Amino acid sequence: MNIKFKKNSISSKILIYLILFSVFLLLFLWLIQIVFFRVFFEKYQINYLESLVSKIRLFDEEEIFDDLENLNLDNDICLEYVDSHGNSYYYNDKISTCLLGKDSAIADTIRDIKSSEKVVEAKKLINPLNDSISLLYGIKVGNGYIFLFSALEDIGTTTSLLKGQLIYVTLLAILFSMVISIFLSQKIADPIVNITSKAKRIADGDYDVYFDESGIAEIDELSKTLNYMEKEVSKTDEYRRDLMANVSHDLKTPLTMIKAYAEMVRDISYNDTERRNKHLNVIIEEADRLNYLVNDILELSKIQANKTELNSEQFDLVDELTNILKRYEIIKETENYKIITEMPEHAIVLADKKKINQVLYNLINNAINYTGDDLTVKIKIRENKKNYLVEVIDSGKGIKSEDLINIWDKYYKKERNHKRNIVGTGLGLSIVKGILEAHNFKFGVRTKLKKGTDFYFYINKP
Repeated sequence: MNIKFKKNSISSKILIYLILFSVFLLLFLWLIQIVFFRVFFEKYQINYLESLVSKIRLFDEEEIFDDLENLNLDNDICLEYVDSHGNSYYYNDKISTCLLGKDSAIADTIRDIKSSEKVVEAKKLINPLNDSISLLYGIKVGNGYIFLFSALEDIGTTTSLLKGQLIYVTLLAILFSMVISIFLSQKIADPIVNITSKAKRIADGDYDVYFDESGIAEIDELSKTLNYMEKEVSKTDEYRRDLMANVSHDLKTPLTMIKAYAEMVRDISYNDTERRNKHLNVIIEEADRLNYLVNDILELSKIQANKTELNSEQFDLVDELTNILKRYEIIKETENYKIITEMPEHAIVLADKKKINQVLYNLINNAINYTGDDLTVKIKIRENKKNYLVEVIDSGKGIKSEDLINIWDKYYKKERNHKRNIVGTGLGLSIVKGILEAHNFKFGVRTKLKKGTDFYFYINKP
């Protein structure tokens, strides 16, 4: 058992709290047993004597001696019977208690009781032998009196015995507190120490850890949460590495081409107008690609930081889509892509026009990058009662069901090897998700393997 009691550790806290609890409990026992013992004892003795008085009042004077004898034997009480002639009969010869008639103060008390003419009379007095408070009862039976005499406070060794026992109990309680605290420390602190150690490994980049359950519900819940966190952090770290690799790839490729074609213009085609213009166009296209990538990274950073501001306005979605499609004329001519549209003449919507244009642009880019051999992309706008349904459909391979949950992650690729997009940067779907969630627009994806994928979203009418 390897328990280290560090300052402010669980082990030291448990030890301190258990010892404090034990001390509090023992102080309470001392208070009850020592301080209030006399009060409890006096109350008990009074109740006890009053119960005997109730019995004595039922005695028959003719059988008084037998009744007193039985009462003395059953209760071990100090009794004195004084008959009508003044004769005294003692039923207990304990000197410490049976002092009736042997002390002037007691004799005076007895005379007061007799002269009161009460059936039952009780007097507190000081026992001259040991200075203890005692109670003297006088009960009139016929023409005689029965006197009961009993101390109202402990005059023996009970208090001393209790004090001695409580000292041992205190020492044993503190010892047991230490043993129990060590056990509890091992039971509670060890799993937490283990969790802390493994959490540090995660912080250092080691994700090959598993948090074991301990049998304690709260710690087990923490272990389950940390296991889930470990999976998510591991996944995020993997995405981060992919993102860095893919962004580096997408940055490096256009930069390499810009440098290469710039050198060609400088060294080869600077005097050939046609070739020079062709090379310069490549430089411009690659510069545009870099600009798209930087803008997409900036937009994604804003979305992730919840700094996206919406400027909602009414606009014609059909007009905006028509303008966006003009950007793709070059790939329609050079790459033989076909973009087919099905939409009404007008579709007035309420949203942030600039950001919805980003959504359309990124969805179209995604469809172009992943469409099938027919190089066909379909765009549909359908009117509903309260909104419009916008669909961007490709004819590609489709998406496996296990991959659907990940497609909205930045730079997620179904293939492990990153390939350069024909258009766009690979961050498009993450931007689409952020913008549509900011608008609270419903969106999703429908897909069939080897038949294509349909990305859709709903946009509100004014």
